[in-house]
Amino acid sequence: MFVMIVKQRQAEHSSLYGSQLAHTRPSDREPGKIDYYVAGDEHLDMLGGPEWGQRESSPPRDAPLPSFGFTQEQVACVCEVLQQAGNIERLGRFLWSLPACERLHAHESVLKAKAMVAFHRGNFKELYRLLESHTFSPHNHPKLQSLWLKAHYMEAERLRGRPLGAVGKYRVRRKFPLPRTIWDGEETSYCFKEKSRSVLRDWYLHNPYPSPREKRELAETTGLTTVQVSNWFKNRRQRDRQAEHKDSGGTGDKQLDSSTDDDSDAPPHAPQPHAMPTHAPQPLYPLYEHPLAHLQYHHT
Repeated sequence: MFVMIVKQRQAEHSSLYGSQLAHTRPSDREPGKIDYYVAGDEHLDMLGGPEWGQRESSPPRDAPLPSFGFTQEQVACVCEVLQQAGNIERLGRFLWSLPACERLHAHESVLKAKAMVAFHRGNFKELYRLLESHTFSPHNHPKLQSLWLKAHYMEAERLRGRPLGAVGKYRVRRKFPLPRTIWDGEETSYCFKEKSRSVLRDWYLHNPYPSPREKRELAETTGLTTVQVSNWFKNRRQRDRQAEHKDSGGTGDKQLDSSTDDDSDAPPHAPQPHAMPTHAPQPLYPLYEHPLAHLQYHHT
């Protein structure tokens, strides 16, 4: 299974980086060695080297690394396969075995793998350093943004000693905005891109109550989830009702929509408790035991 995944990843990296991985293995190198590293890890920590490699200088891009036998693209391939397999411990040992090649350690797949390992080991300081000091491609942004936010959520929960609610997570996002290295720079509002909000606003003017099918279509168009789209409309209707109520000067109770998604367009508001009556309600028919007792009964 792993061998098939490796071959698939090799083909993908060939088209991405212009390197024909399937034809770069020198004849004097041990056949199937890349498959061995992915499929088995018994000897990974025998390869030597300090933390994430501190050995030889940078070789040519398409040449096997000294004392290692892999090209940079093959190293990237192993990193991608181990990440997809969710084998973070093996990935960490593989990164530890890499030689000190500056170009190798600057490869985006290697940097992403290091960030993943740092997150799973709880080394958030190293995670933030990696994400803030290297610029990543847009296709890697969602995963790295998730690591950034989750790490800050976990630190905040550790400090407070309790899980974060939706409002707490919103405050963390405001306090620790995404670095430009993993963000395309488009303005966001509570994790919604301005482009997505514009689509939702236009639809709201057309119909404030979209059907479930329309919500699914809006979710596909904006890249949001159906729950996020639903909550955006709930919050927008709530704000409009509050504005109308304020303008009319009314004092009656108003219906409040609830929000269940952390990334809804506005931070959720807790509904205010309704005032309890001070006196017990009067019976509808105070003079009779039964509401129909006062009616005359006639035989037919």
